Amino acid sequence: MPPNTTATTGDKPGKSGRKKGRKARLIVLVLVLALIGGVAYGAYWSISTVRASFPQTTGSITLQGLSGPVDVKRDGNGIPQIYASSDEDLFMAQGFVQAQDRFYEMDVRRHMTSGRLSEMFGKGQVKSDEFLRTLGWDRIAKEEYDTKLSASTKKYLDAYAKGVNAYLQGKDGEDISLEYAALGFTNDYKPAKWTPVDSVSWLKAMAWDLRGNMQDEIDRALMTSRLGPQQIEDLYPEYPYGRNKPIVQEGQYSDVAKAFQQGGATSGSQGTTGTTGSSTSSTAGSALTSQLAGLYKVLDNVPTAVGVNGQGIGSNSWVVAGKYTITGKPLLANDPHLSASLPSVWYQMGLHCRTVSSKCQYDVTGYTFAGMPGVIIGHNGDIAWGMTNSGVDVTDLYLEKLSGNGYLYDGKVRPFKSREETIKVAGGKSKTIVVRQTADGMPLLSDRDDELVQVGRKAAVNTAAPDRGDGYGIALRWTALDPGTSMDAVFALDKAADWSDFRSAAALFDVPSQNLVYASTDNHIGYTLPGRIPTRSSVDDGSIPAPGWDSKYRWTGFIKQDELPYEYDPERGYIVTANQAVVDKDKYPYTLTTDWGYGTRSQRITDLIESKIKGTGKISTDDMRQMQVDNSSEIAKLLVPKLLKINLDDKNVREAQKLLEGWDYTQDADSAAAAYFNSVWRNVLKLTFGNKLPKELRVKGQCLWVDKIDNTGPVDDDAKVRECGQRDADQAQPDGGDRWFEVVRTLMDKPDSDWWKTPKSGTRPEAKNRDQLFARAMIDARWELTAKLGKDIDTWSWGRLHRLFLKNQTLGTEGPEFLQYVLNRGPWKLSGGEATVNATGWNAAGGYGVVWVPSMRMVVNLKDLDKSKWINLTGASGHAYSAHYTDQTSKWVKGELLPWSFSDKAVDASTSDTLVLKP
Repeated sequence: MPPNTTATTGDKPGKSGRKKGRKARLIVLVLVLALIGGVAYGAYWSISTVRASFPQTTGSITLQGLSGPVDVKRDGNGIPQIYASSDEDLFMAQGFVQAQDRFYEMDVRRHMTSGRLSEMFGKGQVKSDEFLRTLGWDRIAKEEYDTKLSASTKKYLDAYAKGVNAYLQGKDGEDISLEYAALGFTNDYKPAKWTPVDSVSWLKAMAWDLRGNMQDEIDRALMTSRLGPQQIEDLYPEYPYGRNKPIVQEGQYSDVAKAFQQGGATSGSQGTTGTTGSSTSSTAGSALTSQLAGLYKVLDNVPTAVGVNGQGIGSNSWVVAGKYTITGKPLLANDPHLSASLPSVWYQMGLHCRTVSSKCQYDVTGYTFAGMPGVIIGHNGDIAWGMTNSGVDVTDLYLEKLSGNGYLYDGKVRPFKSREETIKVAGGKSKTIVVRQTADGMPLLSDRDDELVQVGRKAAVNTAAPDRGDGYGIALRWTALDPGTSMDAVFALDKAADWSDFRSAAALFDVPSQNLVYASTDNHIGYTLPGRIPTRSSVDDGSIPAPGWDSKYRWTGFIKQDELPYEYDPERGYIVTANQAVVDKDKYPYTLTTDWGYGTRSQRITDLIESKIKGTGKISTDDMRQMQVDNSSEIAKLLVPKLLKINLDDKNVREAQKLLEGWDYTQDADSAAAAYFNSVWRNVLKLTFGNKLPKELRVKGQCLWVDKIDNTGPVDDDAKVRECGQRDADQAQPDGGDRWFEVVRTLMDKPDSDWWKTPKSGTRPEAKNRDQLFARAMIDARWELTAKLGKDIDTWSWGRLHRLFLKNQTLGTEGPEFLQYVLNRGPWKLSGGEATVNATGWNAAGGYGVVWVPSMRMVVNLKDLDKSKWINLTGASGHAYSAHYTDQTSKWVKGELLPWSFSDKAVDASTSDTLVLKP
């Protein structure tokens, strides 16, 4: 054991430990047999190597630095509940236990947030590191730790780091995880000590993936190369406030909002999509388009932390008041939709003070991130809370006119501030880069790609823009690049006792801005929107990149916390947040964003709640669970009646069409109708929009002869150009999400729109209107599925197309094939779909595979917290051959939830293994 730890009874597990040990030995034997036969790893890895990193979960361990004993009680799924007598001991133990289960994941995360992945994985990560160093997450995190965070928060971060380092002391890489053993073949990397800043930096990665509309900002600008203003407006329709209700309907926005509603508008006016588009595009011309195309390639290299590079990220949360529940107290549900990762981004844990007092203040349980102290989403003894991404616009891109080592601003050249960053590379030479930023702190992203620099020097612009000079660059303004207090918010939420505490804690959560729902044991529900949200001048709504040389496009300030929307005990008795508009734009003075989700999921959840209330009048915990796994397709309800009226000559296509007769629009994994409809939907999008979008938005390598398009629509059929797509399949457009639902909905009443027109292709007929295009899509879908699933439609199912693969995010994606086999799991056939409550997202431009998922699900019962339920996507452990690596996944796939113990009595009853940490 390490010098500061001693095992007293760790070699004597109980009955549960013996069962797990037998199972682990069988798995290990299979693994070792697979390694025999000339495989290089086989000579190195053995049973002892594979098991070396498994955590000790019984007996006792001595940790220097504890002030008293700490109990770590794990249930049958390996989920730990920690009991301590002081705050510092509690968080030190949290660091130790999370490192036991997930240190490799924690180590990769901190290398990502600090731009040091090359130190672990070599030269292939240099480009990513360059970009992350330019953003400077770790530098900002250090400034937060030094100047912004409270003394108590720093004390907890220090204790957490001490616990992680107690686990690391005396261990070699192979003692920590299989991945380190594998890395040992290529470099001599050794894990360094954990620091408090490593934990704070993770919040920056979370904020990056949940940053709002930056991708839409890029996409809209890129569209200007082939589409006119009206066509772009068609593809970004207004939010349907009349049909899909915003979150806040009965809430308050302070006196400033009331003045606005009475006609006294304040600064930060509500914009509409595209209002500044003509201004920026006319000033920037092809310089902007070229720079953004290059920028996208840089962004695409940045590893995702919790999302899909800012796209497709959603979540569901809702809370129902006690007057409509069986228990008479509120019920709260939450399921964040994030990238599928192995292990899951979430880590389930309980943090309990044996006696809550000023010395030990916490009694909380829920989901946290390995590498960060506290609980992010969950409940304590008084309140529960959930989160969804608000999508508010906290980023803006600026086209900067370069001049020497400066940039033009209001007619004068300002010098860039610069710093050097040295990137160490495993197995190679270090690389030094220069990071430049504007006087107000905006990093110049375009410096990270030589091609971008050249494009900026050569790109053509029109007469409205400044002279080209030394070229153009792209700079980023983002709220998370300013030091903040989000780490303080985590601890404040964890011990909040009522609505006032909750609101005060939320006010500290500056980035990322999240929708926070609330429920309490004393029968109240609520919602609040926290965050540091910028205000803009009347000339800029943040919808597309702005000219950086003009000061009137700079942010004018930030919305005050007491002016942000909230709602408390609304008369309707429930609150739903699912990335829809926060508040009606006609009732609020500030532009929060021009790019909400379009409310498909939120309205479906609302309909399910209201249907239940009108039916039985009361909602149960299991009703909430069933709502979470609702598979209904809202776009199918719109399109299928039209599709069934289409006359088709081909009997094979008619056979597929008949699958839609009587279909209830439910996308179950075994549904043939769901498979066919989603293929039709994919082909509708491809024919109507995909083939008409610029190459920068289409799937990489997909080469097409496409129509030239001017500002009035498609040019005649003889005007064609061959273009190859440039975007990864899970990032391309049209992705098929609920924005595209709304686009198609608005076009349904325009059956002769130019969008519906598509030329003949081989034996496929030309389409001149909506119904002809639908017929073409049904033909294409029939033969696409014939190729993928076979000619016999009786064998078709949605789950055969819509599969989930869980991959280790480093060596499981880029390691040798054998190592990928060891680390990865799947596939699983999934129900659900895009913009469905059970949001197993897929990108229609790229295929049917699952891209993002409900990363966890929980339902909190505020009447009896021990009757709450939860589930994780994978399991508690990050060790590939632990019994808890993916032990929750099969239940997650089926929509099942696990018991969630909270009280001492319930935790004791569910405990399988107990480890005592001794001072």
